[in-house]
Amino acid sequence: MAKISALNTSVTIIKVNEADYISLTDIAKYKSDEPNAVIANWLRNRNTIEFLGIWESLYNPNFNPL
Repeated sequence: MAKISALNTSVTIIKVNEADYISLTDIAKYKSDEPNAVIANWLRNRNTIEFLGIWESLYNPNFNPL
């Protein structure tokens, strides 16, 4: 586990099977003292839903968009 600093906020990076993952919770803490609310709002955002649908279509051959 490693940490980077972005806009004076410490962000955790975890490596799993040679892939790096960043902590959304750490990033959300920059915006609010309640990061769970920030992430919940982000996940309800139309652009986020569209992005996730496109990503799944590209990388998951069994994805059913309906």
